[in-house]
Amino acid sequence: MLAVHIENGRVELREKPRPARPKGFALIRLICGGICNTDLELQRGYYSFAGTPGHEFVGEVVEADTPALIGARVTGEINLNCGECDWCQRGLGRHCPRRSVLGIVNHPGAFSEFFTLPDRNLHVLPDGLATEDAVFTEPLAAACEIFEQVSIPQGAEVAVLGDGKLGLLIALALEARGVQVHLFGRHPEKMRIAAAAGAAVREAKDLPESAYDWVVEATGSVLGLRQAAAMTRPRGVVIMKSTVHGEVAIDTAPLIVNEITLIGSRCGRFEPALQMLLSGAVRPAGMISGRFPLAEAPEAFAKAAEKGMLKILITN
Repeated sequence: MLAVHIENGRVELREKPRPARPKGFALIRLICGGICNTDLELQRGYYSFAGTPGHEFVGEVVEADTPALIGARVTGEINLNCGECDWCQRGLGRHCPRRSVLGIVNHPGAFSEFFTLPDRNLHVLPDGLATEDAVFTEPLAAACEIFEQVSIPQGAEVAVLGDGKLGLLIALALEARGVQVHLFGRHPEKMRIAAAAGAAVREAKDLPESAYDWVVEATGSVLGLRQAAAMTRPRGVVIMKSTVHGEVAIDTAPLIVNEITLIGSRCGRFEPALQMLLSGAVRPAGMISGRFPLAEAPEAFAKAAEKGMLKILITN
């Protein structure tokens, strides 16, 4: 089969054997996948990655131990947990210390003709949900994780710093939950997507200081955390969403003096995201910047890395 391979900063296509299907796993044929910033960071050296990336996907189940899954159109949760430890028993398998992660840690990703995931990780997609909307399930679930971690009253003002793919999805999800979003970005064409959903948009060149009780940092840059902290009022909360290759330097004195809470935020449950997509509360189609067949994956990654790009899709 054809698969994308990343190593030492290069993206190439390789012929690889079709993966064996362990017990309890499904063999999935890729239909559509989305390139996210984490994939680009893997290319730059995040996690010292070498292998097949890809964790945002819609696929068709070819083989599975669960008969009802065979032939189904699915998306899937990316953390492969042990199912037995304390974290798994608490429903927090995405923090399982023995987990692997699709296309990121010790499990080949979805940017290949075929790949595997446990049956229990899969979500069958309803017929009314378009494939190109469903491919946003995983990043939208990451946006919805904010609601699991922080209690934000309806009508509250929340700053979202960053107008990239995840920043926009966070803005759309917050607006759908009745929060007043102030999105700070640098790209007018991107900010228009958030504005159309009701968010107030502002240029990020002049950031306000000590102006918000809640700030979501989604810039994907090493400066973002420092900027977000400066925007936060005393005893406010910074929700950290960026995954950046390399160290992030920040002066901790203002954080301590102002008693600011930092919350790391990563993956989320798929159910809230699927409900938002199916109901139309979040409409991500305007975030698609291009589509490439799997055979042109290197070109797709090059396009995704260009300034101003949003979601680039890989189709099979």
